[in-house]
Amino acid sequence: MSDYHINIFYSDEDAAYVADIPDLNSCSAVGATPEEALAAVEVAKEAWLETARETGRQIPTPRYRPAIYQTVK
Repeated sequence: MSDYHINIFYSDEDAAYVADIPDLNSCSAVGATPEEALAAVEVAKEAWLETARETGRQIPTPRYRPAIYQTVK
């Protein structure tokens, strides 16, 4: 089974690392390190999915994948 793609990046505005899951609308978290942001977004993902189940909201299948860039030699 595939899982949801997670983006992690540093935000100067927030002075923290941000992790987000593009397939789950508004599912994101912050942390002082990339590892903290990842752990926090995993908790947010479980809460998002639990709330969706409880409210009957459709849960999207994982489908977002970032573009893969290759350098040409």
